[in-house]
Amino acid sequence: MVLTGLQAQKLVEPIESESIQGNSKLDAQLFYQLLLGELNIQGGEVGTGFALMLDAAQKKHDAQLYRRAVDVALQARSGESALKAAQAWAKDLPQATEPDRFILQILLALNRAEETAPVLRSLLNRSQGTARTDTINAIPQTFARVADKAVALRVVNDVLTPEFKRPEQAAAAWTTLGRMQLTADQGAKALASARNGHQADPAAIFPALLALELMEQGQIMAEDIVRGQLKASPPSNSNGSAVALNYARILLDLQRNADARTLLLALTKAQPAMLEPWLLLASLQVQDNTLPAATESLQTYMRLARDSGDERGARGLTQAYLLMSQIAEKQNDLEGANAWLDRIENADDIMAAQMRRASLLARQGKIEEARAHLRSQPVRRPTDVRLKLVAEAQLLREFKQWDEAYNVYGEAAKAFPDDQEMVYDQAMMAEKANRLDEMERLLRQIIAVKPDHHHAYNALGYSLADRGLRLPEAKQLIEKAVELQPNDAYIQDSLAWVEFRSGNADRALEILRPAFKARPDPEIAAHLGEVLWTQGLTEEARQIWREGSLLSSDNETLQSTLKRFNVKP
Repeated sequence: MVLTGLQAQKLVEPIESESIQGNSKLDAQLFYQLLLGELNIQGGEVGTGFALMLDAAQKKHDAQLYRRAVDVALQARSGESALKAAQAWAKDLPQATEPDRFILQILLALNRAEETAPVLRSLLNRSQGTARTDTINAIPQTFARVADKAVALRVVNDVLTPEFKRPEQAAAAWTTLGRMQLTADQGAKALASARNGHQADPAAIFPALLALELMEQGQIMAEDIVRGQLKASPPSNSNGSAVALNYARILLDLQRNADARTLLLALTKAQPAMLEPWLLLASLQVQDNTLPAATESLQTYMRLARDSGDERGARGLTQAYLLMSQIAEKQNDLEGANAWLDRIENADDIMAAQMRRASLLARQGKIEEARAHLRSQPVRRPTDVRLKLVAEAQLLREFKQWDEAYNVYGEAAKAFPDDQEMVYDQAMMAEKANRLDEMERLLRQIIAVKPDHHHAYNALGYSLADRGLRLPEAKQLIEKAVELQPNDAYIQDSLAWVEFRSGNADRALEILRPAFKARPDPEIAAHLGEVLWTQGLTEEARQIWREGSLLSSDNETLQSTLKRFNVKP
């Protein structure tokens, strides 16, 4: 309802005007107007209340009243009214920065990104030094929800053009442009921007972090930027250590363990109080079977984590206990392995401990007991049902019980019918169990439900190519996977393999060499080595196979290839 002046007057009659004037900057008339506005807002007449509030703000030139008018319009989901109030605020109080921030956000929410250049430029011009850099760095997140990425990129590029020439802001400006380009699927231009930012300030962290994102997306050429930043800003300082830690994580993801180990050793030496490098280094050392060094790294991590009181360090203790349990298991100390698992108390981590216990049982030949142990675990939260089934299936996979793993994944797929990853894993077990028709049925089922599931296209295409079946169809499937995920080295490997099976060895080499460089992997090494061998490049093939064996000496594809060619790497 709309409150009349008489109704509102009755509500304020007990308040003397002298009292109002003595305790507020508002006179009685303005106080009455504001009260009337609030009452109309409370009564559901938001438009009337907003008009009264905005009028009061303009009369008093008051930032708080303008903010209230904007809030009222936003709560009423009236973007145009909110924009009107914010623009009036900016015009009335030109020194204030807050109205510009509101205008920018409202324009973006209204999907009017093309109108944001003046206000974005105004915000930049109002800030200097570190604040200016922070404003530049915040731009990609501010524009993240804009639907038209090309428009957003054009606006930001125009606004940032002067910043590219400012020594203090150039690195941040080029990085922000690069992030906008990356969002607009312009990876090559993003790499060029990262290089420009690095050239402007070789020690700056921003271009290096963008380069790391590009590496994650398969642009291995971005690595030179990261290395350059670490040379200019070594791990002994905070910027260098942050870049080095993220670089190490990516190297581990790329399975470049030797490079990751070298970097983590340097990082733990330069920053011995940092927590995470010790844990990452320990996981590598366990994998490499250098158990005394792994134990020392874990002991250092556990001491630092307990002393720091840091929540992330405390959560990492679970991983440390699991690794210590794994070390004890490798040393045939099963009692010690279980003792480390007993230290895990966090309810969120108990399932991880029980999965480890099941693995210990299985390694003693008690596979059925291990499965029963997992099944007996209580369900503390909805996700535990899925976790238990996945843990059991993974345990069966580890011990190569393909048929049983296939059945458990099938049970999980029925329990979670919308989870296509369960169906995909079941399909992979069908292949291992030599149920090839079933594998193809399941993968086609995934493609029908989720036509952008690149793994399904790739798996089906590779399976056909590897068996030399329906090669044109196999290539079509893999090319679809490439279209969906162009920088995935494993999909590139599949594409090379179907080319090789089709008699195009030169084209296969063109694809395999950069794929192996981008992601050193024993299976890619097996394929690259085979193509090289058949082309008469036997020494290079042996070298690639040796590298693959160092990555994983028990990889089935690699071992099968070496056996066929009677080669010892």
